[in-house]
Amino acid sequence: MRAPMLGRFRSGYVAPAVLLVALLLYAPFLWTAYLSFTQYDGLADPEWIGLHNFAKLLDDPALLTSIRNTLLWVIGTMVLPVGVGLLVAVLSYDIKGGAWFRVPFMLPYALSGAGLALVWSPILSHGGIANLLLGVDTAFLQVAPANTLAMLLVWTWQQVGVNTLLFVVGLQSIPKEPIEAARLDGASGWRLFRLVIWPLMRPLTAVVVGLALVASLKTFDIVWVLTQGGPGRNSETLAVTMYRDTFVASEYGYGSAVAVMLTVVTGLASYLYLRRQVQ
Repeated sequence: MRAPMLGRFRSGYVAPAVLLVALLLYAPFLWTAYLSFTQYDGLADPEWIGLHNFAKLLDDPALLTSIRNTLLWVIGTMVLPVGVGLLVAVLSYDIKGGAWFRVPFMLPYALSGAGLALVWSPILSHGGIANLLLGVDTAFLQVAPANTLAMLLVWTWQQVGVNTLLFVVGLQSIPKEPIEAARLDGASGWRLFRLVIWPLMRPLTAVVVGLALVASLKTFDIVWVLTQGGPGRNSETLAVTMYRDTFVASEYGYGSAVAVMLTVVTGLASYLYLRRQVQ
């Protein structure tokens, strides 16, 4: 009798949290999924139009540009913030004063994406500080794909710190015995890292890359503040396209279809990545 009573007690204890998650997460998604099958301007009642919005997605050139830019963000995030964060963590982990060396990389993470964009806007704008320092006359934010690459550098400046911190935690969790044994066998430098340290950090690396993957797929604030997806919508990501179609063009049905597609892509990419990592 005691076990069933304990089970009912635990169920009642977690029920409010489950209901809150359902209310704040699943209910909005279901409403968005419903709107994706409708024509809705935010004022009149939604009009059911079936798969028309999804068919429209296939013929939208702006969406193809958004997909291309989103893929650039995904690839760039895997190479730059994650790669540089790993490099800084490895180089600063076992040296005296390494924690102080990592502090400058951590400070930008305190800024929001919008705040970060405001800081970098006068630097990257035409005739801005970057032009003066490099001695060039390049409109970094007005030419594709240079604008996406420039924003990726801004994103890297912010994200390197937190990735460094996570990798340092992973390095601290590695047992010292395998490393000492490998050093006795003559392993050092790149060989020691590749054959011993990196395999032992694989579980944490999966987490870091997974978080970076999801963040890159839903990139919005930096792009919107720096370029608003322009000029000519050539720097839009899927998240920016979703926002523009929904709240700027007031095409809530079509914007919801983009949101559903983005959710499916993010979920599928995360699932495939995590499934591969846990095998």
